[in-house]
Amino acid sequence: QVQLVESGGGLVQPGGSLRLSCAASGSIFSSNIMGWYRQAPGKQRELVATITRGGMTNYAAAVKGRFAISRDNPTNTVYLQMNSLKPEDTAVYYCNKYTSTWRQYDLWGQGTQVTVSS
Repeated sequence: QVQLVESGGGLVQPGGSLRLSCAASGSIFSSNIMGWYRQAPGKQRELVATITRGGMTNYAAAVKGRFAISRDNPTNTVYLQMNSLKPEDTAVYYCNKYTSTWRQYDLWGQGTQVTVSS
């Protein structure tokens, strides 16, 4: 069964940190670049970070230097460490494989809500 289960979101003050986790089924995780995405209210989903199976990472300009993506291949889990959070980071965060056609994906998990507010 194809699954994506995100967790770890919550309410945090500006400047705080959160660590998100995503458990993915093997068919999604095993041979793919994995990514974290987010969707803020009223906005389109955007790509936040990607990681190859070998650990090479890439980040959106808005989060570079504050977020860190990692993966644990034996457990099919991908993580997103978020530091120095800002109110503009407020969004629902999703994980999924990454390809150039990710905007056309129709399979997503339920996401995890991150709210940055004082």
